[in-house]
Amino acid sequence: MQFQLTDELVEKVEVLVEEQNDKELKKLLNEFHFADIAEILDELNLEDSVYVIKLLNSETTSDILMEMDEDNREKVLRNLSAKEIAEEIEELDTDDAADIIAELSEERQEAVISQIEDQEHKAEIQELLKYDEDTAGGLMAKELVKVYETWTVAGCLRRIRGQAKDVTRVHSIYVVDKTEKLIGRLSLKDLIVAKSEQKIADIAKDTVDWVNVHDDAEDVAKVMAKYDLEAIPVVDNNQILLGRITIDDIVDVLKEEADKDYQLAAGITQEVEADDSIWQLTRARLPWLVLGLFGGLGSVFIMKGYEEIMETVPSLFFYTPLIAAMAGNVGVQSSAIIVQGLANDNVKGSLLGRLLKEVGLALINGAVLALLVILFGFLIGQNSTESIAIAVSMLSVIIVAALVGTFVPIILDKRGIDPAIATGPFITTSNDILGIYLFFVLSGLIIGF
Repeated sequence: MQFQLTDELVEKVEVLVEEQNDKELKKLLNEFHFADIAEILDELNLEDSVYVIKLLNSETTSDILMEMDEDNREKVLRNLSAKEIAEEIEELDTDDAADIIAELSEERQEAVISQIEDQEHKAEIQELLKYDEDTAGGLMAKELVKVYETWTVAGCLRRIRGQAKDVTRVHSIYVVDKTEKLIGRLSLKDLIVAKSEQKIADIAKDTVDWVNVHDDAEDVAKVMAKYDLEAIPVVDNNQILLGRITIDDIVDVLKEEADKDYQLAAGITQEVEADDSIWQLTRARLPWLVLGLFGGLGSVFIMKGYEEIMETVPSLFFYTPLIAAMAGNVGVQSSAIIVQGLANDNVKGSLLGRLLKEVGLALINGAVLALLVILFGFLIGQNSTESIAIAVSMLSVIIVAALVGTFVPIILDKRGIDPAIATGPFITTSNDILGIYLFFVLSGLIIGF
């Protein structure tokens, strides 16, 4: 049955912690997956969370810590000694261990690392900490199964048993030469069906996908998604095998990127969460609100410049919110499609071809909406010239908004700026101003001002 977090369950855990009934608390929590326990701890206060972490064995709590909310985990770690954190670290794969240590202050990092007893594990973690977290090196784990091309199948099977015990899941077996260069891969099936006396070089596949240790994390995600890989080896500039990246790490990258893009599209300039401080939330939201304010003031100045036409044809004033809304909506729709295409590497072909496609799409949508506006004007008895002026203006605004929404993300992407910002207030505000300006200029020409 799927786990459900209830108030009753949280309250029961709190009571057992308060009573220090360790036996019953262990019995209760042992029924749950470590990810479910992490969800429970996220609902407890800090003191109770630390109590549970210290109560359970490190083999379990190390996984629990990795699943906890990042802010809650940081608070829990602050209440553990360097020795206690080191015990958790020794139970984790190197990539997860490096992630946790990276969250600590430099002073605490040194204290924790000094307490790690497994010297090989310690050295590998220290190596991973040297890489930027947004690169392949920052994502990779050192645990993998590696064999040499000169080994026989029988010898290989004996040796990989020792390696595999430290690897949670064996997706592929990587083949290297005597200099540790990656030259191929094996599947478990290849190894099992091969004859004992065969050399690894004879059965290995020399086609193997890989990424460089300095590649951007998003580029790694694209490669793994394109080729449907569950894991991918990481090499340095000399093709030396350094580690591997598994699909669970990539899922985290994609989730973080989706969260960031969603916030950018909503006009939030940095990653924040609902429980962040007022100051953090203000800093993230205020810049785009200021942009929106100036955009609104720009629209006011444009409308003031056309006071005469509004006094003569007052109906135009009542259509300005409609024009602004259509411009903003069309721009956001166009930019959202392009941003999604850029993220998935699906924006292909020439800019001219995309221009023609967007113009065609905008013409169809704009023509339908323009006809509806004319029909609406007829039903309410509006002057036909005014209706035509409004309809033509709206059609023009839709075409321009679609083009702006298409090309702004592409231009931002070419300049190395995250195009996701183009799907939010940036496009909406710019198209509002441009739309209102075009509306009054074209309406004035058609009506005769």
